[in-house]
Parts: sequence; C-alpha cells; structure tokens
Amino acid sequence: MKTKKFDAVKMMRDIREKLSIKYWKHPEDLKNDLEKIKQKYSSKYFKLKSV
Repeated sequence: MKTKKFDAVKMMRDIREKLSIKYWKHPEDLKNDLEKIKQKYSSKYFKLKSV
C-alpha cells in the first residue's frame, strides 16, 4: 500500500470529530453558526438564481 502525503478522508474525519465535540458541549453555538452561514450564503444564492 502506498503512503499518502495527504489523506483527505482522514482530515475530514478529524474535522467532523472536532466539530462534533464542540457542538455537543455547546448546542447553541451550532444554531448560531448555522444562522450565520445561512445569512452569508442565502443572498449569494438568490442573486445567482435571479440571473
């Protein structure tokens, strides 16, 4: 088996685990972060859709 310099699957698993622990302890942070993401990208989506 070849040794990979960069393992994207492992990186995503690590990120998901880190966020899972963060939001498990503070579920209100999850709600706040999702609301910020919604506000940030909703305006971009509607601009693209109307064109």
